[in-house]
Formats: sequence, structure tokens, C-alpha cells
Amino acid sequence: MAEARAVVVGGGLAGVTAALRLADGGRAVTLVERRPRLGGAAFSFKRGELTIDNGQHVFLRCCEAYQWFVQRVAARDQVFLQDHLSIPVLRPDGRSATLSRIPGVPAPAHLGASLARYSVLSPADRARAIRGALALKRLDPADRALDRQTLGAYLRRHGQNDATIDALWGIVATATLNLLPDDANLALAAKVFRTGLLDRADASDVGHALVPLGDIHGTAARRALESAGVEVLLGHRVTKVEPGAVVHLEGPTGDRVIDTDAVVVAVPHAEAFVTAPALTTSPAAPAARLRNAPILNVHVVYDRQVTDLSFAAGVDSPVQWFFDRTVSSGLRALNPTAQYLAVTVSAADGLIDEPAQTITDRFVAELARLLPRARGAGVTDAFVTRERQATFRQEAGANTLRPAAETGLDGIWLAGAWTDTGWPDTMESAVRSGINAAEAALRIPARDRMGFAA
Repeated sequence: MAEARAVVVGGGLAGVTAALRLADGGRAVTLVERRPRLGGAAFSFKRGELTIDNGQHVFLRCCEAYQWFVQRVAARDQVFLQDHLSIPVLRPDGRSATLSRIPGVPAPAHLGASLARYSVLSPADRARAIRGALALKRLDPADRALDRQTLGAYLRRHGQNDATIDALWGIVATATLNLLPDDANLALAAKVFRTGLLDRADASDVGHALVPLGDIHGTAARRALESAGVEVLLGHRVTKVEPGAVVHLEGPTGDRVIDTDAVVVAVPHAEAFVTAPALTTSPAAPAARLRNAPILNVHVVYDRQVTDLSFAAGVDSPVQWFFDRTVSSGLRALNPTAQYLAVTVSAADGLIDEPAQTITDRFVAELARLLPRARGAGVTDAFVTRERQATFRQEAGANTLRPAAETGLDGIWLAGAWTDTGWPDTMESAVRSGINAAEAALRIPARDRMGFAA
């Protein structure tokens, strides 16, 4: 009997996951990636002697699939996970607070003390926030009616004002949904707050990479793929995927056609419809109407240490989040007294086309407003990275446009954080999508599939 073969198109988290799961399921797998690297939208690059992540990516304890991925590529020692939730929140006027949970206290009471002491809000607004938490707890992410609503409208109907939305709910929602609350899909927001914050006490503990993302999503992933017997073709472009699992690709040595048993198309949604034109007449066709949303990152290198925080959120500031990347970038080894902070700006439609100098000038000044020690520090480098199509636009109505892994086309399955995983467009969704597509292609019955909590 001929060996069953599969081709995975795309070397991001979804594609790498699909390839690993297919190989683990006994398939002979070829992974094709047009770039000279793996990692997709979560990657690293060199700037002088430093290694820079294109964006800042975190995961939560509830992100079971992503943690499986890290374990599967033997990179568990390259990530950090808090033993309990603790998020510093700063305001330019000097007020600060910490979003945290009480260890040993069950959800949702685990957040009660933190909300009661949340001093970036007034006492009256803290009481409003508790009312908002109870309202979010009542939502069912699977309720399809929520897809037509926005988070902001729902919160306002349940007593939340601009202060609570901006200084509490928006901190989490904007970062995970890449839209402001007044634009963000309520069904996906319900998933974020129920699964990530309100249903299980330890679910929201924050994890992040201790090394450049490229070390995990690129180097470690490639090692795992090759150990699993996956053929990895970097710098090759798939020009067309046809029903019947026929793959046309071009590479440095010329064109090639692969007749295979299964194809997993694991690329962004717009690219998927170009790569596999037959999708336009398949059950996946509505996904062609998904739009994109950008993320912008501002990178600032100081000549001295300006904060002791490894990360923090900002309120009343365009600095939504900043992360200390001094060690992971290699700066600490080069200059032990310097510090490198990376600022993430989600929902960046209004900034994405601004000149880099305008952006860096503004954010260097804003960091100085949040961090008093930055006011006298010298800036040795400041630059901008932009992801114009960072996520699909997770607006009202978008969730029902997301396709399943099964396309209805012979031999073709879909993966990508934009597919219907039940999760927002995150690293967790990307990994889950790869598992979904591979297990569907392997025809593993749903009851026997990898059992991550929904």
C-alpha cells in the first residue's frame, strides 16, 4: 500500500501544528512556506546586535493548546508562566494598581479584593466594575446572537461607563480582540472574559517567552518537525491548491506538482482564497468577507534602567502595554545598564500609516509620563514595527463568517487563527486550528480528538 501523504501550506503556528499532528498520526508530511523562516506572524529579526520580536505575544494558563505546542517543540524552559495573575496598571498622573487574583479563592470571587483596591478607578466605578463582571459571567460564548452585538454596547447596558470600560475591560479586550470595546464582537469578548478571567481562578495567569519568539516558533519548531520526519520546504511558494489534494508550487529549483492525499491550507484568510480558488464556492466562502485589523509596536532602547516591571498596562495613555525585552533581545549581555521596552498598540488603525519619527517621538514622551525614571534617561534607539494585517477584524458579525476546518472540498482542510476555533485570533486559536485541521484530515472521530477544553 502506498504511504499516505499530506501537504501543509504555511509555516506559521497553525501550519507547524498541523504538520506535527499529521506526522504524529502516521502521515508523511511536507510543509511549504514561502518565507525563508517559520513562525508566521509571531517571529523575530535582527537589528544590529539585538534580536527583536516583531510584536509582543503572551498566553494565559487557560491556553492549553499553545502550552501543548511549546511542550511538543521541547521549548517549555523557554517560556515563563505566573503562579498567580498579577498585571501592573499605570496612569500618567502617578496612580497605579494591580489586577491580581487571591490564590486559593475560587472564581469569580478571586478578583474581588483586586477590584475593591483598583485605585485607577474611583470607589463608585469599582462598584460598577463588579456589576460588569457579574454581567459578563452570565454570557454564553456559544450564543450566536452575541455575534451581532458589541462588547461596549453590552457593558454600557449593564452600568459600565467610559472610565470602567477604558481602565478595566478595555485593557483586556483591546489586547486580545485587537479592537476597541465599542467595536469588538461580543461573542468573542464573552470567550475572553469567561474562559480567561471569570470561570476558573487560575485561568488568567500570564505567560510569555523568555527568549526571542523565533527561537520557539522558528528554531525549536523546525527541530521538532524534522525529528518527526516532516519535509520542510522554506522559500517555496504554493501557487495553487486544487480539489483532489493537488498542490502546485514553485521554488529555487523550479516548479513542482504534488498529488497527495490531504492538504491543509494554513495561511491568512485572504491568501487562502487566492491559493485555493475553489474555496469561493465551498462552505468556507463567507470567510472571504472577513476584514483585517492592524497592530503597531514601538521599540525604545534606553541608556539606563527606567522600570523594574517586566510588563505593565497603561490607562489614559496611548501606551496600552509595554514589555521589558532587555534580556531576550540580547541587550543585557551587551550593555548591563541599558533597558529595552517594547510597546504594543492594538486597534492601531489611526496610527498605522503615521511616519515612524512621529510615532516614536510621541511614545517616548508617553513612556516618560508613565515612568518617572524615563524622564532623565537617554534614548539610544527607537523604531516602529507594523503588522497591517495582524488579525482578522473581530467586529460584530465576524464570528459567524469563520469557517470550519472541513471545507467540503475533496482533500482540502483549513487552518489558521481566523478559522472557527471558538477562540479569538490569538496564538491559542492558531494552534487549535492546526490540531482541528490535522485531526479532521486524519479522520479521527471527534470523541477521540485531542481533548483541550473549549
